[in-house]
Amino acid sequence: MGLKTDVSKFLFGTFEINIVSLHPFCLKNNTRMTKNLLIVESPAKAKTIEKYLGKGFIVKSSYGHIRDLPSKDLSIDVENNFEPKYVIPADKKKLVAELKKLAKAAEEVWLATDEDREGEAISWHLCEALGLDPTQTKRIVFHEITKTAIQDAVQNPRQLNQNLVNAQQARRVIDRLVGYKLSPVLWKKIRPSLSAGRVQSVAVRLIVERENSIEAFVPKVSYRVTANFTLDNKGKKYNLKAELDQKFETEEEANKFLQDVQKSDFNVGDIQVKPSKRNPSAPFTTSTLQQDAARKFGYSVIKTMLLAQKLYESGKITYMRTDSVNLSETAITAAEESIKKNYGDKYSNPKRYKGKNANAQEAHEAIRPSDMTVEEVAGDDDAQRLYSLIWKRAVASQMAPAELENTTVRINVSGRSEQFVAKGQVIKFDGFLKLYLESTDEEEEEGTDGLLPPMEIEMPLTREDVTATQRFSRAPARYNEAALVKKLEELGIGRPSTYAPTITTIQKRNYVEKKGSEGHPRDFIQFTLDADGVRREELTENTGVEKNKLYPTDIGGVVNDFLVQNFEHILDYGFTASLEEMFDDVARGDAKWQDIISALYDPLEKDVQETLENAERASGERELGNHPESGLRVSTRIGRYGPMVQIDAPEGDEEAKPKFAKLREGQSIKTVTMEDALELFKLPRILGEYEGDELHVAIGRFGPYVRNNKKFYSLGKELDPYTVTADQCIELIKIKKEEEKNKMINEFDDIQVLNGRYGPYIKQGKTNYKIPKDKDPAALTKEDCEELIKNAPPKKGRGRAKAKK
Repeated sequence: MGLKTDVSKFLFGTFEINIVSLHPFCLKNNTRMTKNLLIVESPAKAKTIEKYLGKGFIVKSSYGHIRDLPSKDLSIDVENNFEPKYVIPADKKKLVAELKKLAKAAEEVWLATDEDREGEAISWHLCEALGLDPTQTKRIVFHEITKTAIQDAVQNPRQLNQNLVNAQQARRVIDRLVGYKLSPVLWKKIRPSLSAGRVQSVAVRLIVERENSIEAFVPKVSYRVTANFTLDNKGKKYNLKAELDQKFETEEEANKFLQDVQKSDFNVGDIQVKPSKRNPSAPFTTSTLQQDAARKFGYSVIKTMLLAQKLYESGKITYMRTDSVNLSETAITAAEESIKKNYGDKYSNPKRYKGKNANAQEAHEAIRPSDMTVEEVAGDDDAQRLYSLIWKRAVASQMAPAELENTTVRINVSGRSEQFVAKGQVIKFDGFLKLYLESTDEEEEEGTDGLLPPMEIEMPLTREDVTATQRFSRAPARYNEAALVKKLEELGIGRPSTYAPTITTIQKRNYVEKKGSEGHPRDFIQFTLDADGVRREELTENTGVEKNKLYPTDIGGVVNDFLVQNFEHILDYGFTASLEEMFDDVARGDAKWQDIISALYDPLEKDVQETLENAERASGERELGNHPESGLRVSTRIGRYGPMVQIDAPEGDEEAKPKFAKLREGQSIKTVTMEDALELFKLPRILGEYEGDELHVAIGRFGPYVRNNKKFYSLGKELDPYTVTADQCIELIKIKKEEEKNKMINEFDDIQVLNGRYGPYIKQGKTNYKIPKDKDPAALTKEDCEELIKNAPPKKGRGRAKAKK
């Protein structure tokens, strides 16, 4: 039997011991043994897989993509059927050379990158860069890193799927075209260093439009009426809480109702008992995992994906980028056995789920534990919590529905047509609720659901108190990260691999910021009817508390409005979703990727030229009025370095210039007032003198500072430039000077010997040099320093290859 026989037969068949245990060099005739090079994306995954493949395999990582479009120019040949011009980045050239050498020496090369389109494209780029023949290179995929999955994959290799590669290329090229065509327009029409993106700009649009809805929202006032009753059933007293079946719009109506029911009688008018079932949720997809992890643990989308990736690469869960809710037969069987063993046969209900998305992207399974019987895994607390959540959701999906009994009691009020309603719910059989309860984004008002006391029709009730509370309708809620992912998924925008990068990008670009609010006080009116009659109270509550919500920044709002006005087609939700469907068509081989790009490019190019020629500059400018002293126009807008207010120069004075002031943190060009603007122009402030020179306080490019004797001292976050005193500035200068004095050990012309954070060092110009441990820094002469600089070892490069995330 020759050594070129299929390796999988040796590794996993009858001959495993005879071949795998051999030394890499075959002993007979000293002939080199067949070697197999298997390439994955991340080093963590490589380590895990290496445990399962024996000595016949060398497992290496590509650290994500090894080729990409260079960032300096468009790098797409528009005239030549949109051919991309890929390059190997400088930080990957050494790695590619190493992989090429290993591939040349190997008998077989196996590409085991991720199973999605991005992974398929990485495999294709590896073929191109390493000079591999795709028809002779074995492509394997697996959605879990277990011994069984790896063995099955090696026994069932396939060829590279060019349709999946082309779908990824279509996305990459379109994103590059949109970004590189729109961004320069923003530079010319708004300010430099801005960017636009096909999906990121649509995500920003969602957040801006939600903010506009909140700002335009006018709350509706109503009065919610609740009552507490007692009843006597066979000598045993019970309490009952109920809510009126309608709300009153005015204070007068609410007050009149309470006045009317002071002498009313109350009895049970109707009792309805209805059985119901509550079904478990499907196993996690990428987006539902992100949503539940955010609700239950407060995890950001990127944190959830990083934790999930670690769990996947260590073999604990299946692939974490998926929009499928399907489970394999093996997983369903394992879950069934585990449920019956731990909870009993009646809790088991094997079920196959089908997702709503007919175009689920190459996703074979939902996110689930690799071993459905393993409830906990080792690791840090966050990883353990996420694994436990995944395990509970997957197992619960295979459990029986919860059986409930819903009871609704209607209570008559003599003299009025309205009725009070009490609702109760009893769990007759907990089913999947024994293990897992899905949380929601909805904020629910206090309800009356609970266990109701035994009652009968016409049973009299004793009124204890009735309360009418002024309530305000809620504005639409701002998105948090997980809610934004949910909305994008509902609209068909993006895919599992794009959610986290999109949300990270729009925050990194400063179009959106994640923040919270401690709320604000709001007055409300409450009427209470008790034994003493009706009383009216004016109370205060805290409202508007938020945590980790997404707010558009001023620049995000201005950029969005400009893009929607001039490139509405590109930012249209339906169009963006239809592109995703076109990518799916390419992935199935039903469309050519260049045709999709061609259909998009011509109208895009036309819009770009028209906008450059005809569109006015955009700054979000808003006039605040005239300065109370000078009468000059005061306005607020986006400037070159961010949001600002401006006082115009006097007309006719060619030498005079406008005055500018940056907005403070938390201020917005949409809400800043004239009073706020005048306060901002109090800077710079002169706070007297110190050591013969002014104490000059202002805000610069790097934040607030005090200047004295041509030196700048940062005020940091502790001192407010608008309220800081001369004494505080002098104290700060003294501290900084003392630190500087202690820092300086010696100085020779352009050479300094300094104390640093990590010990003494030599500085010449902008370059630092280490001082050997056997040298006394204080005793160094100029000649000593020059000698150490001359003999200093060359600086090592700090670049590192990065794994795909």
